[in-house]
Amino acid sequence: MQAIDVVQALFRTGYLRSWWPLRAALYLLAGGLTGVLTLVTTLLLFAVGGVLAVVVVGLPLLAGLALIGIPTAAIERWCRRLIDSRPMRHPHRVPSGPGLVTWLRTRYTESGTWRSLGYATLLMTVLWPIDLFAVTLAVTVPAALLATPVLFATLGDTEQVNVLKAYPVTSWQQALLSCAAGLVALAACAYGVGALAAARAALARAILSPPADHRVDHQVVELVRSRMRLVDAFEAERSRIERDLHDGAQQRIVALTMMLGLARLDAPAGPLADRLSRAHDEAGEALVELRELIRGIHPPLLTDFGLEAAVSDLATRSAVRVAVAFAVTERFPRAVESAVYFVVSEALANMAKHSGADRGEITGGYSGGTLRVAICDNGRGGADIRDGTGLIGLADRVSVVGGTLSLSSPAGGPTRLVVEIPCQALPDSA
Repeated sequence: MQAIDVVQALFRTGYLRSWWPLRAALYLLAGGLTGVLTLVTTLLLFAVGGVLAVVVVGLPLLAGLALIGIPTAAIERWCRRLIDSRPMRHPHRVPSGPGLVTWLRTRYTESGTWRSLGYATLLMTVLWPIDLFAVTLAVTVPAALLATPVLFATLGDTEQVNVLKAYPVTSWQQALLSCAAGLVALAACAYGVGALAAARAALARAILSPPADHRVDHQVVELVRSRMRLVDAFEAERSRIERDLHDGAQQRIVALTMMLGLARLDAPAGPLADRLSRAHDEAGEALVELRELIRGIHPPLLTDFGLEAAVSDLATRSAVRVAVAFAVTERFPRAVESAVYFVVSEALANMAKHSGADRGEITGGYSGGTLRVAICDNGRGGADIRDGTGLIGLADRVSVVGGTLSLSSPAGGPTRLVVEIPCQALPDSA
């Protein structure tokens, strides 16, 4: 981590000739005044809120005390620019929507608010007296020592003057020695103020800045949300394509098939009738393929009747005999249902192509906020995610909706694929 600017300046030869001692003193002075202001505001809000609490009006004031650290932390971030050019990140999240209620909900549920409150509490109870005492000491002690000859000649009438109200000076020799001590004290206080300011700034950064893992977690959350938005957009686009094919191209092919069938019936026997018959058959096969394509894009059965019916339909159409014990009456978000459906579809396709199984089973259900489905077969086993059987795509599809996919396929079988997706059923879907 890069050192604070004032720390780097402390180890340079020109520190005493620079503005850094003054900037450090101003930083400490600003911190002390902020602490006093925070303390007075807190006591005032507490007193007024406590008095008005009997009529409920004071309760919001008392609750607002938890937010006192937000402006205090903002002042600290602004003032630290006196001694450090690096901006200090704030740990607050952006509210999910407009309005005061949303803002308050975000602030009361994030860690940054409580970190700011902790810093404000430390500032108004411990740090502000240290800040103001250090600045007062750094200004008054060197100034008093340096002014000793002047004070000895004026106020003391060259007879006696008390330096700092404690040490009597009765001769010019002592006065000059005090002035020399003032130069040493000035240098020592300049370095002391700089070191204290650096320590204060480091403490404030440690308390107020979000930790690195918090920033990473926040980025991960945002990444997951963006993936979910992409999935929702993709599902909506698939539904649109399925609807356009179903209502457009499919209806045209159906009409074409009927027209070819009527034309074949009306045509006399011969080459023309044979060509019409072949065209009618080709149109029928095209219609079947289009329906399969539509079902693959977004199965209408899944949309209309849910997972239980769609999974049962997949098992019925499977080339391998599959028993189904998958009871799910609830409906789920479209992305979740699509993920489960296509996992089952791909697993059954792999079962027919690669497993050598003659019997399979689909089990699962929804319990404890988790949707679970397991596909098993009695095949030869040995399935490997690196074999290019689509398992990587299945795992990616499941992970997008926050689920997990596990595979057990020892050599000799059996193969068992389990998908678990934490999710909430849609209301009024049971």
